[in-house]
Amino acid sequence: MHTEEVQKWTRREFLKTSSAAAVAVGMGGIGMSVASVEAQEAAAPVPAGERIVLGFIGVAGRGSGLMNAFMAHEDVEVGAICDVYDEHLNAALERAGGQAKGYKDFRKLLEQKDIDAVVVATPPHWHALISIHACEAGKDVYCEKPMCLYPAEGRAMAKAARNNDRVTQIGTQVHAGDNFRRAVEIVRSGMLGKIMSTRVICTLNEYPGGIGHPADSEPPEGLDWDMWCGPASLVPFNTARFQSGCHRYFKQYAGSWLNELGPHIADLAFWALELGEPTAVSASGGRFVADDISDIPDTMDVLWEYPGMTLNWIHTSGNSYNFDFGGPPNRGRRLGVMFHGTKGTLLADYGSHRIVSEADALKDVPPPEPSIPSSPGHEREFLDAIKTREQPPCNFDYHLPLATALNLGHIALDTGRKLYWDSKKGEIVGDREANGLIRPKCRKPWKLPKA
Repeated sequence: MHTEEVQKWTRREFLKTSSAAAVAVGMGGIGMSVASVEAQEAAAPVPAGERIVLGFIGVAGRGSGLMNAFMAHEDVEVGAICDVYDEHLNAALERAGGQAKGYKDFRKLLEQKDIDAVVVATPPHWHALISIHACEAGKDVYCEKPMCLYPAEGRAMAKAARNNDRVTQIGTQVHAGDNFRRAVEIVRSGMLGKIMSTRVICTLNEYPGGIGHPADSEPPEGLDWDMWCGPASLVPFNTARFQSGCHRYFKQYAGSWLNELGPHIADLAFWALELGEPTAVSASGGRFVADDISDIPDTMDVLWEYPGMTLNWIHTSGNSYNFDFGGPPNRGRRLGVMFHGTKGTLLADYGSHRIVSEADALKDVPPPEPSIPSSPGHEREFLDAIKTREQPPCNFDYHLPLATALNLGHIALDTGRKLYWDSKKGEIVGDREANGLIRPKCRKPWKLPKA
């Protein structure tokens, strides 16, 4: 065959053709099953010049935004979309240009052979099971935060990714910003002295009123409410649970604001200090001013213990004061991280940071020169990783210690006790009742595999 006649094969076409030939001739006596052919096809990296075919699972508000963000990249093709609500599904299919296939059951989407990776943006109670199924189906996974709601879920997700050689990324988009990079450099430079305490602050004021008291009703036409509830208990439909991201106000779907915003804010502390999993955790709080249909705490303080330091979560939903950092209270959301060192304090939020010296300890100490390269963007990191097979910064293993700490904070609040955590065994020490809460009680037929 002349050079100009050589066919240009895509990755999928080459694998399908060469694998079929291998089956026919036995590849020197070693035959290949259809299953092994499909596994090889799924595991093969996407060449640099080839388009990446994505499947989107959950395309309401956050999922819709992610879909737009990924579609902005020229090497992305939307191959499939899944949502349990026809209105969301049809709108996303139209936005994708009519080329993608539509599903209401994510398991059917995962059977689609040409999908390279999935973007999971369902309510959080679905994150673990869908991500694990996707890894087992040979798909790379971008999963919105929070990674999980239970320590056992996070460990099972990380194990599934490792066992199936999957590239993963948690949707903590602020991690890609330059401001967090500068804060990490300052902390790691040692200029603040010994860090003995770090405080993560999340304040806002949603009361009086909150999300109100809407009555239960019939689900809207085209919504599979049973599938939306999934592994959580099946409860009557209520618009407050379903619309506009309001699932975040219910424990069984999100936990609390600790899971909702903690993955973004506390990530800075875990990144800068390389904290790992805590040795102990205690929590207090409750619903002190809330008067609506929600059931998450409006006030919550968590204390995590680490060798040589402590980490705090400070949250109020009825007062937005943020310790004079981030502007005056105006009922809006205020976020911040405070690193307290023997020579100074670093205060940081998503877009800014400030150093406060202890007396004149930092008078002649300049901040370190920038050393952490800028990110090409959180979504781009994931897309590039699909091609290189090198894990992006916020992969499941990186995020697991943070997710575990957040999850343990909820268990400590629910039990009202200080908990001691064995990170090697993945269990709470000396507290059988609390240890029974590290795994979800999934509604049949859903089941979390053991990590």
